[in-house]
Parts: sequence; C-alpha cells; structure tokens
Amino acid sequence: MVNLGYHAAKIQGKFNRSLYKAALSQIVNIPIKQTRQVPISVYAFSCERDLPEQVASIRSFIRYVGIPDTFTVVSDGSYTDSSCNLLRRINPCVQVIPLQNFLRTDLPQCVFDYAQLHPLGKKLLALMSIPINGTTIYTDSDILFFPGGIDLINLSNSDDKYSLYLADCSISLDERIIYDNSEKSNAVNSGFILFRHEFDWSFAIERLANLQENPTYFTEQTIVHLTMHHNHGEPLCSKQYVLHVEDQFIYPEKFASQKIALRHYVNDVRHKFWFNLGI
Repeated sequence: MVNLGYHAAKIQGKFNRSLYKAALSQIVNIPIKQTRQVPISVYAFSCERDLPEQVASIRSFIRYVGIPDTFTVVSDGSYTDSSCNLLRRINPCVQVIPLQNFLRTDLPQCVFDYAQLHPLGKKLLALMSIPINGTTIYTDSDILFFPGGIDLINLSNSDDKYSLYLADCSISLDERIIYDNSEKSNAVNSGFILFRHEFDWSFAIERLANLQENPTYFTEQTIVHLTMHHNHGEPLCSKQYVLHVEDQFIYPEKFASQKIALRHYVNDVRHKFWFNLGI
C-alpha cells in the first residue's frame, strides 16, 4: 500500500526547496529583524550542493539566537565565487573560507588521507581546525534554529567547563574503531557541537591511524563520538535540541515548535527542513 503522506511530504519538500533556491538572491537581501549580539563564534562546513540549506540555516540562527561574533562557512572547495558572495550578503558577520585556507598545519596524515577518500574526511579536517576562543559552535547546514535557540545564549554564559553535543537517535558508528561495546553508549551526532575548550583528538585519531581498511561514511562521526566522550562532553537536552526521525513516514512535521532550540534534519527527514522556513 502506497504511503500517501510520506510521498506527499517528499514532493512538498522538494517543491519548497526549488522555490527557495530560485529566490536565493532575493532572500539574502531581506533584512533579518534582529539586533541582539551574541558572544559566540559559529562554524559550518558545507558545499555548493547545500547552498539553499546553508542560507536558511544561517538566517534561522541570526533570527532566533542573535548575531554571532562571526559565522564562518568553511567551503569544501566547491562553492563558486557568486555563491560565496551570496552567503556574505546575509549579514556582515558571515565569512566564507576555503578549507585549504582554514586548516591547521599540524593535523595527522591519516586525516588528510581520509579526506582524499571521502567528503566527511574533509569535514573532520575542518572540525579539528576550528579555533576555540570562548563559546564556539559547529553546526551542519541541514540544521534549522527555532525560538528556543535563545537557550544557546544561556549556555554560552554558563560557567560549566564541558563541551556539549547533540544526542543521536540511533547508533550510527563505524564499529571497526569501536574496541568495546561500552564505547557505543550515549551516541554523539557530529552535526552540532558547542565547544567550551580545545579537544584532545589523539585518543580517537590513533584508532583511525591503525585502521587497516578505508574509512567510510560513519568514520568521521565515530571519531567525534569517541573524542567527545574522551573529553567528558555532555549531551544537550534532546527535547530542545532535536534529532528524531519518527515522523519520517507521515506528512506533518512532528517536532518543530516555538520551544525547541534546533532540529537536525538528517537524510531520512531532510525534506521536512523545507516545511519550517521563516525566509
């Protein structure tokens, strides 16, 4: 039996995205009603394919959280000059930096090797290169922020010393670099991180270096998962910082509300990203 709700939602999401993409040059010129400055540095890693999502994500952060010190988009190298200029037009806080100009010079060779094999290896390079000066956020481009995102200001002003992560809704890990079943607990999603200090990546990177086969899609997330726990990271409230796919096969968006801070629209529910745009 055909699931009409699911297919209708997919069609609706695709249609909404196409309209948004076609209007990008006009959308970035629409003023965002926000004057609140927030002492946060934000980083994202994305590509030309994800330009519409990246624009919408940045605008939602500014609208509901505030204007950060900087919102840096690290390009995988595929963004065109016109797309870079379009992103900068969103707000003066936005800057676009090619990955090769962003990288730290002291990263392990095994991470560069991973980047040669898979796009998520490039994301890992970007994550490991983020400078941590005060509260620093990493966010994927397929995350939308909501009015509850003002909670991020409270978190940025907190005296807590541990970094925070987005709890995953499933165990999506490369088990070749998981050495004990206990290491699977409290799954970390690498799409959103609130850094409060520099990470010691060596624990997980040693496992990557020892991997005999090629790293794959979930290797990057597993490196982040192991590193986060090695650095005593704590989960964000899953009711406010949402990663769920239970509404994948129904038409309505089940989790978006005025109360949540953000939702990560992972692949299974990516189409619902386009149900919640305030332009």
